[in-house]
Amino acid sequence: MQYTEETVKTLSSCFLQTLAPTLEPRKQAENFLKGAADQPGYGITILRLLSDPSVDEEVRQAAAVNFKNHVKYRWVTPDPDFPPPLNPIQDPEKDQIKGLIVTLMLSTPPKIQSQLSEALSIMSQHDFPSKWQTLLPELVVSLQSATDYTIINGILQTSNSIFKRFRYQYKSNELFTDLKYCLDGFAAPLLEIFLKTGQVIAANSENLSVLKPALECQRLSCRIFYSLNFQELPEVFENHMAEWMGEFHKYLVYTNPLIQETNREKSSIIDELKAAICENINLYMEKNEEEFQGYLGQFATDVWSLLMSVSLSTSQDWLATTAIKFLTTVSKSVHHKLFSEPSTLQQISESIVIPNVMIRDEDEELFEMNYLEYIRRDVEGSDMDTRRRIACELVKGLSTHYHEQVTALFSVYLQNLIQEYAANPAQKWKEKDCALYLIVALAPRQASVGATGTDLVNIEQFFDTHIVLELQVQDVNSNALLKADALKFFTTFRSQIRKQLTLKLMPQLIGFLVAESNVVHSYAALCIEKLLALKDGKQLRYTASDLTPFLQPLLTNLFTALKLPESQENPYIMRCIMRVLSIADVGPFASQCLAELTGILVEVCKNPSNPSFNHYLFEAVAALVKKACQRDPEQVVVFENMLLPVFQNVLEQDVTEFAPYVFQIMAQLIESRRPPLPQNYIAFFPPLLTPILWQRQANVPGLVRLLQAYLQKAPQEINQGNQLPQVLGVFEKLIASKNTDYQGFFILNTVIENVSFEVLSPYMSQIWTILFSRLQYRSTGKFIKSLIIFASLFVVKHGPSKVIDTINSVQPNLFLSILDNVWSPNLSTITGEMEIKLCAVAASMLFTPLLEGSATPYCGKLLNSVITLLVKPEDERIDEEQDVPDLDEMVGYTAVYAQLHNSTKTEDDPLKDVKDPKEFLAKILGGVSLQQPGKLPSIVQGLESSNQTALAQLCSTFRISIV
Repeated sequence: MQYTEETVKTLSSCFLQTLAPTLEPRKQAENFLKGAADQPGYGITILRLLSDPSVDEEVRQAAAVNFKNHVKYRWVTPDPDFPPPLNPIQDPEKDQIKGLIVTLMLSTPPKIQSQLSEALSIMSQHDFPSKWQTLLPELVVSLQSATDYTIINGILQTSNSIFKRFRYQYKSNELFTDLKYCLDGFAAPLLEIFLKTGQVIAANSENLSVLKPALECQRLSCRIFYSLNFQELPEVFENHMAEWMGEFHKYLVYTNPLIQETNREKSSIIDELKAAICENINLYMEKNEEEFQGYLGQFATDVWSLLMSVSLSTSQDWLATTAIKFLTTVSKSVHHKLFSEPSTLQQISESIVIPNVMIRDEDEELFEMNYLEYIRRDVEGSDMDTRRRIACELVKGLSTHYHEQVTALFSVYLQNLIQEYAANPAQKWKEKDCALYLIVALAPRQASVGATGTDLVNIEQFFDTHIVLELQVQDVNSNALLKADALKFFTTFRSQIRKQLTLKLMPQLIGFLVAESNVVHSYAALCIEKLLALKDGKQLRYTASDLTPFLQPLLTNLFTALKLPESQENPYIMRCIMRVLSIADVGPFASQCLAELTGILVEVCKNPSNPSFNHYLFEAVAALVKKACQRDPEQVVVFENMLLPVFQNVLEQDVTEFAPYVFQIMAQLIESRRPPLPQNYIAFFPPLLTPILWQRQANVPGLVRLLQAYLQKAPQEINQGNQLPQVLGVFEKLIASKNTDYQGFFILNTVIENVSFEVLSPYMSQIWTILFSRLQYRSTGKFIKSLIIFASLFVVKHGPSKVIDTINSVQPNLFLSILDNVWSPNLSTITGEMEIKLCAVAASMLFTPLLEGSATPYCGKLLNSVITLLVKPEDERIDEEQDVPDLDEMVGYTAVYAQLHNSTKTEDDPLKDVKDPKEFLAKILGGVSLQQPGKLPSIVQGLESSNQTALAQLCSTFRISIV
């Protein structure tokens, strides 16, 4: 694409149209730009447009966003395992863009600069430093020569984006090589600008226009400091630690009324700088404690004083949490004696912990206005950076070394809080909320059973005295926040509450499902769901018979809750429905539940926007199919009549998010049917083999599952329709990729199990050729195990001679080569009870034909592997590294496959008649010994000594003699 006046005019018009409020012109402009982006030189043209000050700034902003996205999707690193996206940016154009972008970024207005900075960061993820050696020197030169803090901060913002990778990437030689390169080039200039800007701040304490950008420069420098120090303490920073720490101390105690933020919801720049410094000293405390200990006393005092002056305003939340985190880290370290005095523990508790745990007006507003965010923070653990949670983490930190003192202290605080509430419930409800929050937050817990107890209170007694009364109040809408607290307490300590009491309270829990408060009815659903999932050992504590007396009101209230304002797509309600349908005997209510779920499906198909809710919705449908159809196949027709029209709409309207779910539930319906399948299913089979369906990665597991169901229930119809070659074509496509090869084996194994050898025989040579080609050129441990399982299944289904003959049809004597180099050496790596039995039995069946021929030398290695597989524990015979998957480049939004737990395929044992594979092996060897005496002893003598002993024990156990 050439940069001409006409091009500028056309592109400017398009970028302006992308901002249009109406859909049609916006869509036309977007489509034109997509086509233009395919042309070589498009990126350079956009950069030149951005550099042209005569172009309207609104157009330039839209162009900057477009350029960033252009880079995001087309600036890719070549991957031999995957084809690149259509029309990626070529290397010559990349070099041109690299040569222009830094200078352009530093000369454009802030809004455009931020977009170009993001684009540069994306480019650096692929090319820096190995393919972009000029970037760091160019940034450093610009930093050292700049005097305008707009430019300086632009450089630091970009550098910060580039260096963030050092925070989250795993340690490796390559990472440390890149880190050293960045340290050598940037550490000294960073300290220089940090010290220089400190002087600017000191000289301009009353000049706000200078102070704000200068303090922003210091904040960005601190974020870069964090990235460059994250992996380990670099020598260059250790050598200059005194300078850095001196400046950090200066800013932690810095005050200037001129720069305090008046907006209660927005952090001031000085608070953001102090928070960044707290993160830096916390990093040093965690990772470089020995080198940092000389500065610890001063910083502990600084942070303590800081917390004494921090308000409860949301604008200071980040500062408060980072400061408390630092004290928490110190409290767990060898320097915990800083907190050893009882007066210190008391002051921390009263001045820092309790005030920060007490609910604020902002929390109440969140409770009322954004229930999902409130719940995420309150029970899902996304509140790790909130004041309430981090204050509780400080208590846990102090308890590490002063457990008895802290427990005694907080037991008294809890009693006082509860007594204050009891004296004046209307005015002091926040005190009870604080007490309940502390008990729940400080209790140790396990994922499956919730909290296992607490030293702060007697759980049973506290529950009976303070929680049951709250739950038994008739008005479910009164004191909503305390109701939610009580339900959360119940959920957290569910394993400690007596079953009899829980069932007595079930009507109250069901009543809360229709409370007006979204949080309350969500917590009620969450509580019921967690109770139903609770196990004592391997058995569910609450069974279908326990639920039966409550089932009708429970289901009624659950579906009613989904009609309450803002809860139409409440994931907690739908998860509870899913759990109830999974456990309860829903027979009498199946049709009613199906009608409700189908109606919801119809609505969410119009605009899928809540992935969690949608997943639980399909889980609920799958649970209903599993419960109703698999018990009573006559119900299948009823379910099909209601579900298939919705599923057809999903596929016709290309609702990509739902297609994987549809395939899984359709497979369930087919598996629930008795053969033959009706014609509407047979007619649906050919479209399943359409290549475009299989191009979407998220579709593949569900489609494979559905294909397996068809192969199980309609193998003759597939053969009669001459569709087996297409099925094998799908297998060939899947087997070619490391990401999907195991899915290809699922299809192949199902074909072997359900299609007769006469039908399969003409294709076997081709199948083996495909498998051995993949084995030769791109083998992995996972692929080899899948190959052995497939070959073993072939042996037990169609006999060892057919396996030997079909493999040798590819190339004479190829079977023995595969046996010696692949099958025998890797047999002992097989895992899974059913798979081990299958592979051991198949290998045992091979001995007879091998010994009858001239393959005796190969039998020793095979026998050695079979015995190892059968007698040695898994951890002794497997030393396996996980195969690293190929990561496909995802362009834009893509649906992700989600396995439905309630739709899991039941695997059939192909060897139901074989109870013990060890006995099977012993009998095979005994039979061979009788038929061909003298051959086995020499083979046995070549076994490993431990396997000789194991074989002797097997033969003794099953009274088999080898002669």
